[in-house]
Amino acid sequence: MSTAASPLLERLKAAYHYHAAVGNVRAIFITLLAAAAVAALTHLAPEEVVIGRLRELRPVHLFLAIFLPVAAATMYLMLRPRPVYLVDYACFRTAPNCRVPAATFLEYAKQVPVITDRSVRFMTRLLERSGLGEETCLPPANHYIPPYKYCTLDAARGETGISPDDVDILVVNCSLFCPTPSFVDMIVNRYKLRSDIRSMDLSGMGCSASPISIGLARNLLQLAPHGARALVVSTETITPNYYVGNERAMLLPICLFRIGGAAALLSTSPAKARFRLQHVVRTLTAAEDSAYHCVFQEEDEHGNTGINLSKELMTIAGNALKANITAIAPLVLPASEQLKFALAFIARKALSGRVKPYIPDFRAAFEHFCIHAGGRAVIDELQRSLCLSDEQVEASRMVLHRFGNTSSSSVWYELAYIEAKGRMRRGDRVWMIGFGSGFKCNSAAWECISPARDADGPWATSIHRYPVDIPDVLKH
Repeated sequence: MSTAASPLLERLKAAYHYHAAVGNVRAIFITLLAAAAVAALTHLAPEEVVIGRLRELRPVHLFLAIFLPVAAATMYLMLRPRPVYLVDYACFRTAPNCRVPAATFLEYAKQVPVITDRSVRFMTRLLERSGLGEETCLPPANHYIPPYKYCTLDAARGETGISPDDVDILVVNCSLFCPTPSFVDMIVNRYKLRSDIRSMDLSGMGCSASPISIGLARNLLQLAPHGARALVVSTETITPNYYVGNERAMLLPICLFRIGGAAALLSTSPAKARFRLQHVVRTLTAAEDSAYHCVFQEEDEHGNTGINLSKELMTIAGNALKANITAIAPLVLPASEQLKFALAFIARKALSGRVKPYIPDFRAAFEHFCIHAGGRAVIDELQRSLCLSDEQVEASRMVLHRFGNTSSSSVWYELAYIEAKGRMRRGDRVWMIGFGSGFKCNSAAWECISPARDADGPWATSIHRYPVDIPDVLKH
């Protein structure tokens, strides 16, 4: 700060201390008056006090005595955040003709002149260890040979397929597909939504964008009339982003990402609601250069555009998870776990980090976990860090196997899996955890009001075959 601003700063500080002192004196004076009034009233009989005071009151006093409390209560009810509910959600069920087994994927890759045999061998090993099954799907354009010639914006525009009705707010998140007009404008135009709809388009937010969209929709619903509805669409259009190079760090995403999408309808009305939104917690570490560059869209040395995944990704994801845990723990954990966490945090600060950080037992706060199916290593790391059982991460592993990495929508496929298995009960709590570029770790906490009664949705035709055994190739 400049020296010229210093006197002004000093005067502001002095004024602040003066007003604080005046406020304290005023509070003490009011307290003494109240004490004196109570002391005086204690010398009178209750009947005398009540009858005497009522006789002295004028009509305006009676009016104010009734109006002010009612007005204060009304203002409190109007200004406090209204609860937000998940009315329903749906996940995109891919058509069988979009299925791409590993052999098919590799055959397509071999038809790309730029991709070398060495890169094909790398992708083969990667797919064997990925945890993806033989039923994951790619967009129609990726089924042409060679696929990259048909991965265009027009092909991507043709993939949109959502039919909202009577929507007040529309929030769409899609990281890599950022056309003009925007994705949200395409939906408004295609389904002729109202001209006064509040619409927001989020791009470049990564695989953790769904909780961001949920949080944005929640905030917009606070400003809308009671009972308004917000539609959140979370998807990733990978069609125009097929990487045709040989950088291994940029080949990994095209092996893991698959087609998928989800839509969630939110409202401030509990009518027909299925879940209640409890918390949305966002963690962003983009101020650190290593975190900012760990998931980075760039060109390789030959000018081919792709997503580069850093070798430090898991370490950075772990740090972001710790920060998110620190923020959400006080909101969801029982008192016993919060006390343990607080004591460990203080000890760690006092001893300059020589004490291991205490990882709270989130199994005491949630019955179900929807961990972003970003890859096998991501799920393994979170299972280890949070001390979760195989059943608690089953939904994430099965979504990765059946649908692949569907980016921000994967947590909704996992919620659908838990419901399709009949494991959701009224009152159960769900923790959605997403990781994405930036680097971000975002989470949303839900409470179940009315679980699904059947296995409809993306798992309708395959839930009877799951869970499946996924061999650990790394051990062989």
